[in-house]
Amino acid sequence: MAKPTNKERLLHVIHAIDSIKDFMDDMDEEEFLKNSMIQSAVLYQFLIIGEAIKSIESWFLEPYPYPWNVPKSFRNFIAHEYHKIKMTRIYAASEDLDQLKALVNRIIEKEFPDTN
Repeated sequence: MAKPTNKERLLHVIHAIDSIKDFMDDMDEEEFLKNSMIQSAVLYQFLIIGEAIKSIESWFLEPYPYPWNVPKSFRNFIAHEYHKIKMTRIYAASEDLDQLKALVNRIIEKEFPDTN
């Protein structure tokens, strides 16, 4: 199986963000902190976001101002420092994905104009 293209990886990021939004639709922090199933689902989607961004060549993302190291580092933290995860931070991060989604959509439109 061929490895995913940059466009496919960007679409993975969009899908993961949308999944987080769907999982947490109208859920406040208190509800989130009580629901381990949703927590696990959201953590998995953050792993996907970080892995997808990590797998896109850096030269491809460099023209777009964003702290690309943050989702990659967040993925590594979830995967390797899972015992230190604070679910309040995961909740806060889930509320802060709109800027990333908007940027990824702009990248797709600019870099792949004929394939949207």
